[in-house]
Formats: sequence, structure tokens, C-alpha cells
Amino acid sequence: MTLAFEQVKASYYQNTPWKLKIIDSYLLFCVLTGIIQFVYCALVGTFPYNAFLSGFGTSVGCFVLATNLRFTIGRSKDLQITPERSVADYVLCSILLFAFAIHFAG
Repeated sequence: MTLAFEQVKASYYQNTPWKLKIIDSYLLFCVLTGIIQFVYCALVGTFPYNAFLSGFGTSVGCFVLATNLRFTIGRSKDLQITPERSVADYVLCSILLFAFAIHFAG
């Protein structure tokens, strides 16, 4: 089991471009942020429930948008989409996501 993990890890470090590694780090950050918010809500309470839903939904939304960005940048030649277009789509959708989250939180 550890040998397989080491092979996957070595292959990831050797074959994955640095741009995708940065996006992967951001994906990990989104997951950890969502987990921390959920644990905080479970331990402390849900008094401003709109704020919890807004924050947790934003974490999930950022994860989904970043996953789409990773997919389109990683396969930009197959999809015939430039990386610049992918980043522009990501930025626009993120702005809309945060605008809805701020409006929902009140």
C-alpha cells in the first residue's frame, strides 16, 4: 500500500505542471475551509445560520469552480479553450458567487 502511494506521489510531482499544483493547493484550502466551518458550526452552534450557509456554500462553490478551472487548464488543447479564457471564466463566476454569498449573508 505504501509503495503504491509513493509511486503515485512521485508520478504527481514529476508529471504535473506547476500551474496545476497551485490549483490543487487551492482546492485543498477550499476543502479545509469547508471542514473547519462545518466543525465550528457543529461545536459552537448555528446562531447566524445565514452566515454559516453563505460561508459553507462559498467554500463548496469555490471548490467546484477551481475544479472546473483545473480541468480546463489541464485539457486546454483537447477542449480548444485558451488558459486565459478559462481564468477569465473562473474570475467572473467567482465574482458572481461572492456577490450572491454577501447578499445572502445580509
